[in-house]
Amino acid sequence: MIKKIRKKLLISIIGIISYPLFNVFNKLRINGMEVLGKLPQKKVLFVSNHQTYFMEVIAFYHLFSASKWGKKNKLGFPYYLLKPFIDLNYVAAGSTMQSTFLARLFTLTGAITVKRTWTNTLGEQKTGLDIGDTRNITKAIENNWVITFPQGTTTPFAPGRKGTAHIIKQTRATVIPIVIDGFSTAFEKKGVKLKKCSSKLSIKIKEPLNIDYDSSVDTIMSQIMGAIEQSDAYKPA
Repeated sequence: MIKKIRKKLLISIIGIISYPLFNVFNKLRINGMEVLGKLPQKKVLFVSNHQTYFMEVIAFYHLFSASKWGKKNKLGFPYYLLKPFIDLNYVAAGSTMQSTFLARLFTLTGAITVKRTWTNTLGEQKTGLDIGDTRNITKAIENNWVITFPQGTTTPFAPGRKGTAHIIKQTRATVIPIVIDGFSTAFEKKGVKLKKCSSKLSIKIKEPLNIDYDSSVDTIMSQIMGAIEQSDAYKPA
């Protein structure tokens, strides 16, 4: 109970501070918000591309809370922060979430921290997650909504990490793709500082993927990367 109260308070405070960044200094365009109202209360996995360390997740908390209060494709006045949506977790690299005081504080809003099983300099060294991390993510999916960023990096069109597909096969969760844009232009990558005003921010929520849970990991990953518009087909010419 104490953890839930603390989480609710932190989300409300962060929401109040961050609201102008999305709806005053910049304008956030939302599509597909009606999808959220049709989802079950648990066993839902959101898969999204990734442009900053924190701002997408903060925007998702705004979005899900506004949807809970009946908003349709807009945030509107943030009275939804009086009772924000808290049944949400998000997957983040443990090293990132320990890097600053802000990151450690933001961890308390629902982070599931994971160990990196790969390096950017040497390429893919392992295809799955640490077994303990997998267990934590699976447990969260069984009870809440969970957000994950399959690429594990803010680099556009980076390959997806196969651990996401393994978790989907194991949990048979409802998988919702989200495509975000404009966040790398508007905000600093590693913090919450505004970099540019009047940026066009967008969040597109798509319908649940029709996944064959018995198909191969590669097949599921290919489906996910296409859905979040990070496959080769979406690369600029």
